[in-house]
Amino acid sequence: MSTYHKKVCHLTSVHPKTDTRIFYKECKTLVNAGYDVSLIVQNDKDEVIDGVKIISIDTPKNRKERMLHTSRQVYKKALEHNADIYHFHDPELISIGLRLKRKGKKVIYDIHEDVPRQILSKQWIPTFLRKTISWTVERIENYAAKRFDYILTATPYIRDRFLKTNRNSIDVNNFPLLSELHIPNTNWNSKEKLVCYVGGIDRVRGIQEMVQAIGKTPYSMLLAGNFESSAERDIAAQKGGWRQVIELGHINRTEVKDVLARSIAGLVLFHPEPNHISAQPNKMFEYMSAGIPVIASHFPLWKEIIEGNNSGICVDPLNENEIANAINWIIDNPGQVKQMGENGRKVVGEKYNWEQEGIKLLRIYEELMQ
Repeated sequence: MSTYHKKVCHLTSVHPKTDTRIFYKECKTLVNAGYDVSLIVQNDKDEVIDGVKIISIDTPKNRKERMLHTSRQVYKKALEHNADIYHFHDPELISIGLRLKRKGKKVIYDIHEDVPRQILSKQWIPTFLRKTISWTVERIENYAAKRFDYILTATPYIRDRFLKTNRNSIDVNNFPLLSELHIPNTNWNSKEKLVCYVGGIDRVRGIQEMVQAIGKTPYSMLLAGNFESSAERDIAAQKGGWRQVIELGHINRTEVKDVLARSIAGLVLFHPEPNHISAQPNKMFEYMSAGIPVIASHFPLWKEIIEGNNSGICVDPLNENEIANAINWIIDNPGQVKQMGENGRKVVGEKYNWEQEGIKLLRIYEELMQ
């Protein structure tokens, strides 16, 4: 097959150029399989990174400009690129996907989140509008999904929703790369008395409870990621436990590995919001991949994954005392905790890894290229 016939283009108006799912997993998997891969994304210049051609679009000043100007720019660049398959990652690009379909292109819609349920928790949307907007977005997604060649979803739960409208719906789970965060022969005696949280930081992801809980222990928490708002950070910084928080801000993937190597456990204490109950947070599997146990929300699916594999402890994410007790137990029982970490690593190696998910991705592309 010639290079031309393997030309694919990923599109995002929201995510950064080195987004873990889009760039490190999907685009690099396709490059390694011999595809000519481009990524249209906010960036200050065109460049090539690890074989992926970065096609730059302007960074918008605000959400409104992104929804209007940025989307038009994505479409213009997409047409200029003239790929055989277009693979887009944001709900706001649905109209672009439909326009590309009308041009006779093959189009994949990659759905990272259960967006209608996510909208119900969006703080920037007035409460009285959330249900109406959620209903509208769901109808738009369902209408568009019928018309795309494939729907890729980050979880089986989201896949099941779209199978009702498009039989070419498949889950390509956002599981970790086996080698990226793992440190073989970890010396548990060298670990610090720390727990960590890595990812986006906001109220519904449990930041306030995590800060309160760490304050009820004699230990510290590494906090890596950006706050969704300065107001949320101000609230957290006023709590007594903030003195025990080591704030790192946004960190790169190498630094993430270092944080996990230092820590005894990772926290993922999302609130019981509609889009969280059946989610599969990437960070949960990354902690397991790094061989450290997880302290997580006690949702049934999460309990099945974590406690079912004896790789951590599930607690009420709204109960600071339960969280604090779990942190204390984890740090006070290094022998059992080391085994939990090994159990998590083992099940990631067997089941929850990108290498297996990447095979699904390549099968879809091979089918569409026929």
